[in-house]
Amino acid sequence: MSSFAEYEKMAMLELSSAQRDVLEKRFHEVSEGFSALDSYDVSGILPLVTVLERHNVMREDTSSKPISRDELLKNAAEQRNADELSDGYFRVPAAIE
Repeated sequence: MSSFAEYEKMAMLELSSAQRDVLEKRFHEVSEGFSALDSYDVSGILPLVTVLERHNVMREDTSSKPISRDELLKNAAEQRNADELSDGYFRVPAAIE
């Protein structure tokens, strides 16, 4: 897209004539500023994803012994007999009425 009218249509803006004149002037100023970047040769430069140093903050993915359902459910807030534990799932208050 290269014209202000195209952006105005895409954004479904309803601008007065005065607003359109002001914004269109500003749009062209910004567009010309960015077109100045076209004069730089950036071939061979990899795109920058972030300016921050990247390091892995995740723990090592290792397998471990799974916890049994009975052991998990003994920590349930509502202690009920096995028939009332909703077939082995945690029972929680309804979030949606």
